[in-house]
Amino acid sequence: MAKDPVCGMHVDENRTPFKVEKGGITYYFCSQSCLDTFLKPERELSNLKRMTAFALTVGSVIAFLEYVYPINYVFPNYFWLFILATPVQFIAGWRFYLGTRDAIIARQANMDSLIAIGTTAAWLYSTIYTFQTLGWIPQLFPKVSTGVSEVYFTESGLIIGFILLGKTMEHIVKGKASDAIRKLLELQPKMARVLEGDVEREVPAEEVKVDDIVVVRPGERIPVDGVVVEGYSWVDQSIVTGESVPVEKKVGDEVMCASINRAGVLKIKAIKVGSDTSLAQIVKMVEEAIVSKAPIQRLADFVSSYFVPVVIAIAILSFLFWYTVGGLPFGLSLTIMISVLVIACPCALGIATPSAIMIGASKGAQYGVLIKGGEYLEKAYKINVIVFDKTGTLTEGKPTVTDIIAVEDENEDRILEFAALAERGSEHPLGLAIVEAARGKGINPPYPESFEAVPGKGVIALFDGNEILLGNRRLMLDHNILIEHVEDILKRLEDEGKTLVMLAVNKKLLGVIAIADTLKEYSDEVISAIKRMGIEVIMLTGDNRRTAEAIAKKLGITRVYAEVLPADKVTVINDLKSEGKIVAMVGDGINDAPALAAADIGIAIGSGTDVAKETGGIVLVKDDLRDVVVSIELSKATVRKIKQNLFWAFFYNIVLIPIAAGLLYPFFKILLNPIFAAIAMASSSVTVVSNSLLLNRYRPPLVEKFMMKPLLMM
Repeated sequence: MAKDPVCGMHVDENRTPFKVEKGGITYYFCSQSCLDTFLKPERELSNLKRMTAFALTVGSVIAFLEYVYPINYVFPNYFWLFILATPVQFIAGWRFYLGTRDAIIARQANMDSLIAIGTTAAWLYSTIYTFQTLGWIPQLFPKVSTGVSEVYFTESGLIIGFILLGKTMEHIVKGKASDAIRKLLELQPKMARVLEGDVEREVPAEEVKVDDIVVVRPGERIPVDGVVVEGYSWVDQSIVTGESVPVEKKVGDEVMCASINRAGVLKIKAIKVGSDTSLAQIVKMVEEAIVSKAPIQRLADFVSSYFVPVVIAIAILSFLFWYTVGGLPFGLSLTIMISVLVIACPCALGIATPSAIMIGASKGAQYGVLIKGGEYLEKAYKINVIVFDKTGTLTEGKPTVTDIIAVEDENEDRILEFAALAERGSEHPLGLAIVEAARGKGINPPYPESFEAVPGKGVIALFDGNEILLGNRRLMLDHNILIEHVEDILKRLEDEGKTLVMLAVNKKLLGVIAIADTLKEYSDEVISAIKRMGIEVIMLTGDNRRTAEAIAKKLGITRVYAEVLPADKVTVINDLKSEGKIVAMVGDGINDAPALAAADIGIAIGSGTDVAKETGGIVLVKDDLRDVVVSIELSKATVRKIKQNLFWAFFYNIVLIPIAAGLLYPFFKILLNPIFAAIAMASSSVTVVSNSLLLNRYRPPLVEKFMMKPLLMM
């Protein structure tokens, strides 16, 4: 069966009339309201906000007048409660009636059915009781004094308000994900320069055709997937592949849409354009993964499909039994039926999940952890695999000078000064790392007298009569610089996944500079802590294998997937899930977004891209890897509270259904007045809220180990 992408309910594709095709994918819905939500999310969200505010505001006024300060101006208090409650029931709650109608059309009960039946029963009983008290209709229900309110307009109104609040929260989260996807599409350049003969013509990017030649200047984003036919440059494609260092591009090399040209002018032959580009495919994968992602199997939805028809049957059969067989008056028999319907509607259901999530989210915020919703928490306690992206997640995500190896007693600062001087005017990322390292030591070198970039090899500079060579093995060999005596050093550093730059001045090798993407603080502690929790750790990265394995070795990670594109990341995640694993994915980049959406739980680093943060179900506000451990522990505690709350949301009501149906009457002549359903509702609500508040006392066990303090003292 398909799943409704809005509410997550299972839908029979052959029976539901509510479906739509979008982007080549057919989506199925349980109701017209879910279909409208999918097609018109902005209008639906605005309407939801208004109805939520209306229901909660009026519901609060009703509660005040019913329990705190009754008014009896002209008419008794119950009449004014009826006047206030009726618009909430039939304006704010109208969507539940439409949902019930659609459920009948689709021949399956849903959550809307339970809410509509329960709140209508509460409103109807209260209305009849009010009108018979005023003497406007014959007395159908016996008047009972209990010391509490004999109607429950408050309960019906606040049920609607709280459930609308939960729906509003869900819409806001989903709207942010849609906004993030739109931002992702905006990364593709709006315009492209197409070469026609010797003339460049600027056209909208979507008009570029396969085999067109596109010109891309330094600093510009590449508008298509293609092959370099002329030029040489370094291209930052971390947005697509996650590689930490820009990649050398020469004639014959492939380039990807939305990557940034960092150096020379490139002429690119378009291979894939429009919806076929790598960027468009990432967007499509994110959308498909979000839609196909199994949301939390909410107890309410599961129970609704069985619970609603059973309750209705019990209510009708109870009425018929006591009226025809039991010989009770019509009024008492009707009271029994309404008691069953009212008692079956758990008003605490509307706050069971939101209250735990709100308290859990508030607690998480103290430690820099944003938990978006219950659907991201359901499987937290079952996680047995955590997959980490490398670049920007386990590492800093930018090249940094890590080693300066002096040759023949040369001074390290002098080596760095010469190297920075040679790279002073360079835009190459490795050169920028060298200049930044020099400035970090207080070295501010002048510009060279001359500078020449040698594509694929390095740079040659002249200063004060000195010829400075800075580059790789090929540059040194081209100029007959001896490097055999440092081969052991070079091999050791290369095995550590570092990029090497050699410095020679006046034909003499002075030293070696190693550059690498360095580990983030606490990354080794975090990996160790996760492994102690019995969770397998995997590294999944688009970076080259040598670098990935070097980083994994430092962290004690034995399972590594390297040189993996975004589509393949999703494949790896899905393969792990097909093995029965419960998978969490931790990442920060656009290239991680499809994998974050495909995983059971996506954990996004707060310093990462908007797309990653909106795709992830848990966001680490701080750029602190320790929060991965804290988020898992806090999620486990929160989901426990949700399950406890759902139990209490139903407990009182289910226990009282047999009593409401007249179970005690043959033995003790006791019938449950519907008024006591209000007490059951209030009791379950108080229990749920109190249980959720206990989460405020929770402190993640590993917080003590990591010596972490809350961001906020609440």
